[in-house]
Order: sequence, then structure tokens, then C-alpha cells
Amino acid sequence: MQFESYWHDTAPAFAGGAQGPVEGHYDVAVIGAGFTGLAAARQLAKAGVKVAVLEAERVGWGASGRNGGHLNNGLAHSFLSAKSALGVERAVALYKAFDDSIDTIEAIIAEEGIDCNFRRAGKLKLASKPQHFDAIARNFEAVHREVDPDTALLTAGDLKSEVGSPFHGAMLSKKSAMMHMGRYVAGLATAAARHGAIIFEKAAVTAHRQGNGRHSLTTARGTVTADHVLVATGAYTPSLFSYFRRRIISVGSFLIATRPLTDAEIAATMPGNRTCVTSMNIGNYFRLSPDKRLIFGGRARFSATSDQRSDARSGDILRASLAEIFPQLAGVEIDYCWGGLVDMTKDRYPRAGYVDGVWYAMGYSGHGAQLSTHLGMIMADAILGKTDRNPIKGLDWPAVPGHFGKPWFLPLVGLYYKTLDRFQ
Repeated sequence: MQFESYWHDTAPAFAGGAQGPVEGHYDVAVIGAGFTGLAAARQLAKAGVKVAVLEAERVGWGASGRNGGHLNNGLAHSFLSAKSALGVERAVALYKAFDDSIDTIEAIIAEEGIDCNFRRAGKLKLASKPQHFDAIARNFEAVHREVDPDTALLTAGDLKSEVGSPFHGAMLSKKSAMMHMGRYVAGLATAAARHGAIIFEKAAVTAHRQGNGRHSLTTARGTVTADHVLVATGAYTPSLFSYFRRRIISVGSFLIATRPLTDAEIAATMPGNRTCVTSMNIGNYFRLSPDKRLIFGGRARFSATSDQRSDARSGDILRASLAEIFPQLAGVEIDYCWGGLVDMTKDRYPRAGYVDGVWYAMGYSGHGAQLSTHLGMIMADAILGKTDRNPIKGLDWPAVPGHFGKPWFLPLVGLYYKTLDRFQ
């Protein structure tokens, strides 16, 4: 078993990083070479802007290369909850932004010729308990009527041809998709560089100063100056950006990937070949990979991944969950096990805008694979002074009380949600 991301191991490495020292003046400096930062850099470079991307590790090293491979439309919350919390107008705008996000990714893949196994598979939100199906059905009625007619409500009987496990029904979101995340992020970086973006890897930002209308960003490889800065680092935001560190909760998320399954095993487990998410608070998500592996993830533990031993413990928890959902795969070999961080906000809605002299987009709360490309492009357009399309502009973002970077309270959060799952 390899303790590394399947997406990293099975994709070509980005080969277009800038060599030599980090130096010069740029119109825009983007911090973070994940989906958000690279999409913004590509958009800016296409507009003729001189842009540098500063990445602490390698292209796609963080959440963009450590997720479950889902591109699901819809929100982290139910649409009914979003309307109550955000108001109808913003809830609809945010829902449609997720729809647009998948269209945006599909268009970039076609325009740039990125080979990443993109497919409109559809997503199943699976009811783990009978009472969960009632809630899913109520949400479906509102979604289908008000914002997304490309949805369907499936009964437990309908699911027999979709998933080889006894769930109690599901909501099908037909616009949802899947792709190979490693190939996409490498292709997106290559496209950004081809359009003129300068991408510096192994260039962690260690200092940031503002003055006289300019930003100065210091890295281990040198210093650049820029007129504008976009912070696109999510859960991996450095401590020097304290405003975001007090508002982003970095939560561990973990995945395993089986050996390639036989056709008979696929027919018995995932005949529908869609992306799937269960309805538990501490639930699971899964899909088949392009080479027929089952990629299975979840919040195995709430603490952040730190080493191979930590990932191995989480892998054991996920293996047990896999066997519970798919007992027919209880003994299947696990080829990959990896972890990463999810940039959660307290209310689990994303945030993007301008604060303390910098632009930002983050807080995707486990739904960033789909929204991040689109929101990165929206923020690039805002920097360019184009029409503001930000669906979450002005959404209040208070700091988390008692939180200054290290989420000491996560074990308590995990216990709370485990208790909810037991009784709800």
C-alpha cells in the first residue's frame, strides 16, 4: 500500500515551473497553485496581465490533489437550509454558481485539450437511514421546483441498479461530474504557463509587506513585488495571513483506493458508476477511478494529517467503513491511502472578496473541487475591474472565537457529530 495520493501518483508532473530566483515586479501575485490560484492566473495571463504564482510545494500538492475526485453541483447544506441562512436570492445564486462551475471546468478542458477523464456521471446523495430519506425528499422538492430541474428522487428499489448496498433512497443530481484531479491540475498549470503566467514552485511565502501601493512577498527563493495579491491557499494558508487563519478551520479528510476491481465486482458494488455521498454527518463519499478502483473517503478523524502513521490509522477506519457499506469488498486489497486538509468555515459556506489589501477565495468546506476553478476566474475578473460576479460578495465572515490557527476544538466537534449520527 502506498501512502500517497492516487491523483499525484497517476498523473504526469507539471514540468513548466520557473527556474532560478523568485524576483521581479508583477501586476498580480497569486499565492497557491491549486485550482483557485491556477484558474485565476490563467484568466489574468489571457488578459495580458503579468502574473506570478507562488506555490509552497508543487502544483496541486494541497487539496486540489488530495480530494475524492467529485465535481458535484449543489451546496454543502441542503437548499432549504441555505435559503433560511442566506436568503432566497443568494442561495439561488450560490447554487447556480456550483452549476456554472462544472460548465466552466468542462469548457477549460475542451479549450486547453486537458486529458483528465472528465465525465458527467451524476451524483447520488444516499439516505443512510429511513428518516434521512424524508429530509432528502423535502430538499429535492424545493431544488427541483426552484433551482435545478435536472434532478430526480430515487427510491430504495431504484438504487438496486445504482449501488450494491442497501440505502433507503437518494437524490440524483444529473449535472454532477467526475474527473482525474491530478491530470486536471497539471493541465491547468500547463495552460496558465502557456498563456504567460510564471509559476514558482517550492516558493513558500514567508513575509508580506504593503506600502506605497505595492506588495512585497518574500520566499525562500527570493522576493517579488506586485500591485495586487490573491490569496488562494485554503486550509494551507500560512500564519502570516492571520485574518484568514482565524476564520479557516483546517479539518483532516482521508481516502483509500482499492486495487482495480473486476467487472463482476463493479457490477456488485457500483453498477451506476456515479459519484456517491452518504447522508451521515460523518459520512463517506466514493466513486470509481478511471482504472476501475473504488476511491473511498470520509472524515475518518477530524485531526489534520501529519505523517504516514496518522494516515494509516485513518486508512484502517476507512477500510472498516468500506466493509460495512460494501461487505462484498471486505477483503479487497488497498493500494493507496492518503490524507489532506479541508478548509472549513464555521457556517460551511465559501468566502471570496477583498480584505486587508488582498484578494482571496477559500473556505470551500469540502466542496472546492467544483467551485474553486470558477471562483478563481471570478476573482481574476474582479482584479481586472470587470463585472463583479462573486455570488458571496459581502457575506459576513466573523472570526471563530478562540481560534488562532490550530483547531484545538476539533475532537469535540467530531464527538458532537458522532453523537448526532447515533440518534438522528
